[in-house]
Order: sequence, then C-alpha cells, then structure tokens
Amino acid sequence: MRVYKTSSGILIENKDKYFLYQEDWDKFINNDHLFDKLQQITSVSAPIHQAAELIKNSILAPIANQELWACGVTYLRSKVGRQEESKTSGSGDFYARVYEAERPEVFFKATAHRVVGHGGKVRIRKDSTWDVPEPELTLVVTSSGKIIGYTIGNDMSSRSIEGENPLYLPQAKTYDGCAAIGPCIYVTDTPINPETVIQLDILRNGDTVYTDSIAINQMKRSLEELASFVYRECSFPYGCMIMTGTGIVPPSGFTLKAGDEIRIKIGNIGTLINFVS
Repeated sequence: MRVYKTSSGILIENKDKYFLYQEDWDKFINNDHLFDKLQQITSVSAPIHQAAELIKNSILAPIANQELWACGVTYLRSKVGRQEESKTSGSGDFYARVYEAERPEVFFKATAHRVVGHGGKVRIRKDSTWDVPEPELTLVVTSSGKIIGYTIGNDMSSRSIEGENPLYLPQAKTYDGCAAIGPCIYVTDTPINPETVIQLDILRNGDTVYTDSIAINQMKRSLEELASFVYRECSFPYGCMIMTGTGIVPPSGFTLKAGDEIRIKIGNIGTLINFVS
C-alpha cells in the first residue's frame, strides 16, 4: 500500500482505490503495526474520487517531526566515485576504509524544513562548483527501530566541497533545499524485493542529459544493519527516515544546473520529480 501526505489529510492507496484519513502525521507514521492499521482503515472506509487531484495539487513531503539521516559509501560505485572526487586532497583512502569497515558511515541530513517533496525545488549551493543528485532508497523507521515502509530520497550533494576535505561533509550535505523525499511511503508487511531497481534521469531543457540505474542488491550492507547503527545511541520519538546511500554517481564532467529536472523512480514506490533552483 502507498501512503501520501497531503494538505487535505493522509491519502491511502490500496489496490487502485484511494481513502482519505485524518490523523496527526507523527502519530500515524510512528506505528510498528502500520500495515495492519491500513488494512483496517481501507476495509471500513469508503473510497474517494478526488485522489488524482489531491496527488497533483496537494501532495507534501512525507515528513513532519521525523529526522532525516543518511548513509554513505554503501555501494562499490559510491566508493570509487568518492575516491575520484577526493584524489587531489589525498583523502580518497578514507572511503575505501569505510566501505570495508564494520561500522558504516552515517550522518544527520536534515529536518523537515530543509526537505522538499514531489514537484518541489531542490537547491545547489552558491559556493559549490560540482553538484549532483544522489538517488536513494529511503527507510521509514519507527521510534522502536522497526522498518515499516520505504520512500524515495534525493540526497543533494556538493562534490566539490566534500572532495576538498571529508571534514566538510556537513557543508556538502546539509543546507536549505538539500533533500527531497516522496512521492509517498510504500508500506508493506514484507521486506522490499532486493532486485528492486533505482532509476535516475536528469533532463535539461527537455532533453535527457544523464541516465543510469542500479539494483538495491548491489548494496554492501543490509537495510537492518544501517538502521541499527543510526539507532545505536540516538532516540527518535517520532521515528526516523534513513537514506541508504547511492550506487549512481554521475561522472566528474557532469554537474547540475538551475532548471534541471531530476526524476528518480523506484519500483512499487513511484517516481520522485524535482527541479533545481
């Protein structure tokens, strides 16, 4: 089932039918038994008919008081890309080490006011010269640490700043408009299929200037492992969202420009579309 956060309430999609439900988002999403709750709601509620209009005009980023965290160097492609961007600073070896280490790289990404939803505008930093989107499967985790759903994440990144020095990671990763998530949360009672593919397309003036894809089974670490490290010494009273890293790394000659359209598609979840400002 898919769950959309809209300005009119919580929109639930189940077997091509849509149901509008009213509840506080934080309370609704922080539920270890959300899948069962959705089944109950859709079994007793009448479907609505303005769903397409709500999705088109009222959809919001599916986040409120949840923190957004992220994981790095979880794919081999990411390790190689980070080493490439850091070779002039002499810090490329750090990425090889973290890829092989027991402890993954995890970092705080953003709170809700720096996150945009489907159709929103992500930003590239004015003090950066090399900027890329990072398409990522994103976990929806309750306060108990249980993964109850999945969404699409765009971890906007300044490769020029991070490549200059890995200690600049917070500046490369966290700023206004630094992330997008959506368009919905895919809620399931079984783990997501490991053969699920992440597809990235970047359009400029209507033409595709970059495209690539990768299956999430290319990730070195398990989803449960990544969530467990984020939760080791941190509590999340409203739950947490965790970007699981990217396996799609545009080449060094490519950088985003204002006006670019970013499309990230993940099977069963949908397509997250954003524009660069």
